[in-house]
Amino acid sequence: MNEMNRLIIATGNTHKTEEIRKLLGSIFENIEDLQSYPEIGEIDEIGSTFQENAELKALEVGKALGDSTLILSDDSGLEVDALDGAPGVRSARFSGENATDSNNRKKLLNELEAINAQGESRTARFRCVMVLVKGDQKLADFNGVVEGKIADLEKGKGGFGYDSLFIPQGYDMTFAELPSDTKNAISHRANALAAFKSWLLDPDSKK
Repeated sequence: MNEMNRLIIATGNTHKTEEIRKLLGSIFENIEDLQSYPEIGEIDEIGSTFQENAELKALEVGKALGDSTLILSDDSGLEVDALDGAPGVRSARFSGENATDSNNRKKLLNELEAINAQGESRTARFRCVMVLVKGDQKLADFNGVVEGKIADLEKGKGGFGYDSLFIPQGYDMTFAELPSDTKNAISHRANALAAFKSWLLDPDSKK
């Protein structure tokens, strides 16, 4: 499996890359992201779904780096039922194009407060779609979801993004409060990467 010793994650988000590194363990000798390839620049996420954005990012990076490199993209976000699935594909830019995680969380809480969403009406999920390419050839895609609800206020210091607001189903703490090992065992990204690891063992299982 020599060609799989190296994997490029099609993101500049170092938090996401580090999470993926931990989840994949020692499968790859070298895992890099777009911080190592500044010449590629920022890729506009113009798709209307996580699938479209994941494919767009993976293929753009694949074309830039050539046929010999495996590229794994990840497009993921938070879907809140009371907000008709928002922020969805705009999770990272929910409060504007130059959004910060803090501003996104504040906007989410404000919008839920504005419609008086309480208790069971705060159901939500994190969704992740990953696409694997080599050059301009798509090899497979992988999906992961974790159900939960939105807390009334931010709790916890760990994680990133909306982690301090998301309470996964079956738990009474947010992702930001849970030990990282627990989060990494149940998260949407963990579910998608489990499918990816299964594919690595048997590529014919998912075309």
